[in-house]
Amino acid sequence: MVVLKQWIYIGLVPLVVILTSCHREVESRSYTIGFSQCTEGDAWRKAMHKEIVREVSFHPELSLQIKDGKNSSANQVKHIREFIEQKVDLLIISPNETEPITPIVEEAFEKGIPVILVDRKISSSSYSAYVGADNFQIGKLAGEYVANLLNGKGKIIEVWGLQGSSPAIERHKGFLEAIGPYQEIQVVAEVKGEWEKVIAKKRFPAVYQQHSDPDLVFAHNDVMALGAYESLKGLKKQNSLKFIGFDGLAGPNGGLQLVEDGVLDATFLYPTGGEEIIKLAYNILHNQPYKKENILNSTVIDGRNVHIMKQQSDKILSQEVNINRQQQRISEQVKIYNNQRALLYVLVISLFIIIILGAYAVYSLWLRHESNRALMAKNREILEQRNEIAEMAKKAEKANEAKLKFFTNVSHEFRTPLTLILGPVEDALQSNISVGLKKDMLLVRQNALRLLKLVNQLMDFRKVERKKMRLQATESDLVKFVEEVVQSFKRLARKKQIHLKVISRVKEINVYFDKDKVDKILFNLLSNSFKFTKENGHITVLIELSDDRNHVLVTVEDTGKGMTPSQVASAFDRFYTADDNASLGTGLGLALSKEFIKLHHGEISVVSKEREGTRFIFTLPLGKEHLKPEEIIQETTQEEQSAPLTAGVLDADMELFTGTHAQETSDMVKEHTILVIEDNKELREFLVSRLSTDFNVVDAPHDAFGLQQAFDTIPDLIICDVNLPQKDGLEVTFLLKKDMRTSHIPVILLTAKDTLEQKIDGIQAGADLYVTKPFSFLYLRERVKGLLKNRDLLKVYYNSAISVDTKVQTAQPKQLDKKFINEVAALVESNLQNPDLSVNDISESLGMSRVHVYRKMKALLGYSLNDYIVNTRLKKARHLLLNSQMNISEIAYEVGFSSPAYFSTAFKNHFNMSPSDFKSTRPGKEKILV
Repeated sequence: MVVLKQWIYIGLVPLVVILTSCHREVESRSYTIGFSQCTEGDAWRKAMHKEIVREVSFHPELSLQIKDGKNSSANQVKHIREFIEQKVDLLIISPNETEPITPIVEEAFEKGIPVILVDRKISSSSYSAYVGADNFQIGKLAGEYVANLLNGKGKIIEVWGLQGSSPAIERHKGFLEAIGPYQEIQVVAEVKGEWEKVIAKKRFPAVYQQHSDPDLVFAHNDVMALGAYESLKGLKKQNSLKFIGFDGLAGPNGGLQLVEDGVLDATFLYPTGGEEIIKLAYNILHNQPYKKENILNSTVIDGRNVHIMKQQSDKILSQEVNINRQQQRISEQVKIYNNQRALLYVLVISLFIIIILGAYAVYSLWLRHESNRALMAKNREILEQRNEIAEMAKKAEKANEAKLKFFTNVSHEFRTPLTLILGPVEDALQSNISVGLKKDMLLVRQNALRLLKLVNQLMDFRKVERKKMRLQATESDLVKFVEEVVQSFKRLARKKQIHLKVISRVKEINVYFDKDKVDKILFNLLSNSFKFTKENGHITVLIELSDDRNHVLVTVEDTGKGMTPSQVASAFDRFYTADDNASLGTGLGLALSKEFIKLHHGEISVVSKEREGTRFIFTLPLGKEHLKPEEIIQETTQEEQSAPLTAGVLDADMELFTGTHAQETSDMVKEHTILVIEDNKELREFLVSRLSTDFNVVDAPHDAFGLQQAFDTIPDLIICDVNLPQKDGLEVTFLLKKDMRTSHIPVILLTAKDTLEQKIDGIQAGADLYVTKPFSFLYLRERVKGLLKNRDLLKVYYNSAISVDTKVQTAQPKQLDKKFINEVAALVESNLQNPDLSVNDISESLGMSRVHVYRKMKALLGYSLNDYIVNTRLKKARHLLLNSQMNISEIAYEVGFSSPAYFSTAFKNHFNMSPSDFKSTRPGKEKILV
């Protein structure tokens, strides 16, 4: 390795010497010149621009930047300020107007930037130098020439430049001073040409019409004189009127050409001074002597000398073209030279790199030969270790999946024993038992509910891990919801002598949120506060809007013992419990709360100090733009919102049900038969035992026998477990609803699976009710009674409705007609929930053509089959509005309307009253709507 370094050193030394010897050029400092033009729109300034650029090309160290103000003083001030901020080395300024430009020029000059004024001055002496003609003397020269041309007598129209600019003002003053001694020469009118041909051409005729006998037009530049001349095209006065201008530029449209063509009688040379400007800038930048006032000479150009002046200008233009061509050739040669020099550098560097790389390659070959053996051995070892790790990872993944599956199944299995525990406990609490035994039963129920809460948390944790947790947000009043949740803690607060209150900065605020998840969040936070707050402490829940009014903030603050910084940092970690936590928990509550907040696209944080209390703050965004369409659901009824049993029981003496249920005697007549299909023996016997007091009960231990019992006994209602040995409850429900013999029978599904997708699967299979374990038997019994009562009412209603309608056309219908009506009624009733039910579907089921069905219906009932379907749906809807607790949206879908809006329109058209109005006044409207 030392030998290699020596070779590299030996090679680099001559390389440095060669590169140093090749670099002959002496670096010189470069200068940036900023040129603020008031405008580049006229020919005089374009000519000056060309001269400046040409002269700069002779000085490689000068860099020129030009900005066009476009006749706007504001733009020019902006450009000069940009040059100042850029810290250019020198400023060249041709002011648009004197007064607006003066302050910014003074600012640049005071900051040490040399300023050269071109053509126009400012109303201050704070500049380095001025280059331009003496506009006053040029104006005076023009006045003397005009006085001589008019022989001391005549009328003049003066075409002004920009009236705020110094050239226009000074030319005007000089002209007036020259013609002042001549009393018979008068300036009878003025035209504001603003240095532009188009403007002068547009404005001149109006002034000329008021003074139609002028002798001469005195314009402040050649292009305005040309504009005035062209505006009189076609008039006799055009050729006799004399025109005078300034600039005397060369070129096709310059003043020289206009004088030679007879358009202008004379023009006055106004040198551009481009060459002088750059020479002056060079002297200033290189600290060479220069004059502050650089006045350019002028002369008159008329028919006497125009030919000579034009020849000279043409020669100058030709030389300018040659200079540009030579400059371009020089630039190309310099570029070629630079390329060749760069190529030489590359070749020399490449040669030495090749030499060094060759030496290094020889050395590396030897090293590679020595290291290959060790690398091959190491690779074999790594490959074996990688294969072992991959195999272990596969086994670990399978084991983990098996553990999670076992974990989930065991959690589901907890629900059935909890049902068997809570059912008898509820029955015992409803009966007359001693105070001591009732206290024991309350303790059993309290701990069973705690176990259920733990099971629910474990299931939620599993859903979060598998990304199966979904939001079910509805728009509700968050203030009212929080107050209801806090209200359930009031009894616990009284028992522990803790001051609990809710403070809301807003009276009402509608937020899209998942009520179940926010309820769990508040329950976890409040439970945590009650756990660590002593007697006479305070717990406060604060609701307020964020400063940007895009979020709502909910704060749960207590005066408990607080947390250490390490506990605060780990508060939302899964399975974390503090070392000094006397009541050991799962450590899932706060972690799940954080996950639930994330689902809402909100944030949660904690602020705490030891012995000073803890404050949890979570935010929920307002609006619904942050939610996906599938995360928003319609508002459910109060009955569906309230679970029969919740995990939020706070105290053992809280009653689960507010009403009492009278024990009915076993001697009552049992009108209805219920089939129970349940594979768990204890739960099946429990349900049979409890339901037998009110109904005839038939039970089946598995799906096949249950189906057979259903077809044989035709029960009035079926209770079926979802988890069955062969066919699950969904398949059994589907088969029951598919068969004409049992399609009308209500089915209640019992399951430990409570996700939204599983509930939807149950409803799609045809279930009338979906009850999750553990459930309250009292709740189940009342739902059974409600379903049976609704079925009986529907039977009576439809039978009477059909009989009434058939009597419209005939009092004694024939047997075939009666059969036809009954078949139509049965088909419509069995498919009433289908919004796509059509006449074609019923016609095909009856085996008749659509035309025959239409004629038959019209003959027997007086209206079409479509009208019959709609009327049947509306009558059932009316019945449900009178006799059920379903909301309008649920009724709309229940009777087969595609949307609640369409249902409301059809109902109002039929009954002359909206569903909401009918429902609000239903006790007294039944007779009116029959």
